[in-house]
Amino acid sequence: QVQLVESGGGLVQAGGSLKLSCTASGSIFSINAMSWYRQGPGKQRELVATDLTGYNPSYEDFAKGRFTISRDNAKNTVYLQMNSLEPEDTAVYYCYARVKGSRFGPNSGYWGQGTQVTVSS
Repeated sequence: QVQLVESGGGLVQAGGSLKLSCTASGSIFSINAMSWYRQGPGKQRELVATDLTGYNPSYEDFAKGRFTISRDNAKNTVYLQMNSLEPEDTAVYYCYARVKGSRFGPNSGYWGQGTQVTVSS
């Protein structure tokens, strides 16, 4: 089993910045990808950014130029640096990881519990 723990959410004024962190622990042989999703009030959960092992990070259009995803493989941690935040960015931000638990085992997906980001105007 794998646990994902997020941190770094909070209240920030429009134009401000926040940095989210998510650390994976448990039965981890390798992590193939780590992503950030978000779910705003009354909205469906949507992808924000993905760090896929061996590839350049990818971003949804709303995140390009403002958000940066990065990963520390030694710490099994993914970060999301968010700049120029807007009230529309208010949401619960979730970490997702695709993990291989053993060398020949399958990939499995895991979610964190979410961290609230609130941007005031």
